[in-house]
Amino acid sequence: MNGDKSMKQLQQDVDQYIGQFKEGYFTPMELMARLTEELGELSREVMHQFGPKKKKSTEEQNSIEMEMGDLLFVLICMANSLDIDLAKAHDGVMEKFNTRDKDRWTRKEEA
Repeated sequence: MNGDKSMKQLQQDVDQYIGQFKEGYFTPMELMARLTEELGELSREVMHQFGPKKKKSTEEQNSIEMEMGDLLFVLICMANSLDIDLAKAHDGVMEKFNTRDKDRWTRKEEA
């Protein structure tokens, strides 16, 4: 496994995996529910590690990294099912932040 994959490669990996199965991608509403579920699981891990609410001994041990991976997988599934290029979507968001929001936060002093 290589951590230096492009977004296009990630989307292709997920598409290749899902393509093995007759069922294919879930519907957008099912994927939205899955995203919500995975976000809740990520939230639980963050709360356990950084917040006041620790896990009970009976709760499954996961990691923030694994929960982020699950969330990313489902997000990629949704993008693929809707034919959305996530790299292009990211570029659009960065353009928005670099123009509309360019003066929103205090910049660090340059050395």
